[in-house]
Amino acid sequence: MASEQEILSGLAEIVNEETGLPADAVEMDKSFTDDLDIDSLSMMTIVVNAEEKFGIRIPDEDVKNLATVRDAVSYIAQAQG
Repeated sequence: MASEQEILSGLAEIVNEETGLPADAVEMDKSFTDDLDIDSLSMMTIVVNAEEKFGIRIPDEDVKNLATVRDAVSYIAQAQG
């Protein structure tokens, strides 16, 4: 099971690969849409890559609840637990 910091780093790497945003721009309190300007198509790609990287499943109905980086990190941590 990955720590929150490891999840954050992995998520930042995925966001960087998908969007070109610098990994250090992906911070816990950032909103995916408002702060990071990630569109819904990119978000779905990020979700699929996160599922593969962390060995979890994020159902489509849960994706809409992942508004911030913190939401996603917490969700992944719980899904791994």
